[in-house]
Amino acid sequence: MENSKYEGESPWSTGLCDCCSDVSVCCMTIFCPCITFGRSAEIINKGTCGESCLLYCLLHHITAVLPSIFYGCIHRRRLRGQYGLKQSPCNDFLVYCFCHYRALCQEYRQLKYQGFDMKRGWKGNQNPGVTMAPVTGGGMKR
Repeated sequence: MENSKYEGESPWSTGLCDCCSDVSVCCMTIFCPCITFGRSAEIINKGTCGESCLLYCLLHHITAVLPSIFYGCIHRRRLRGQYGLKQSPCNDFLVYCFCHYRALCQEYRQLKYQGFDMKRGWKGNQNPGVTMAPVTGGGMKR
């Protein structure tokens, strides 16, 4: 069987059950999963957090959990494709069905491992090395 473009050989930076390796992400996901999802989706989609966060919230809390599982699978698959990650420990749908919040945490940690500052979002991570020039004494002179 030929590998699809989403199949990779690289392992995830942390396991699915390593939620306590970053307690702040774990707590954020338990109490506000839409924020965890939105921040990750913004980086994965190279777009804005608000749209993904709102859609996830609507799907997860208002309609039913099943649509948010499908929506999450799409993003997990994109993430794996972008970084050549293995589909593990099982396929994306099963991971989201049985370990939904753990999957969100793992994806968030993976993006942090890839070097993203998740609070800064996609645009904020485009020029992370840009800093202001130092202020020298005396100011402007005529």
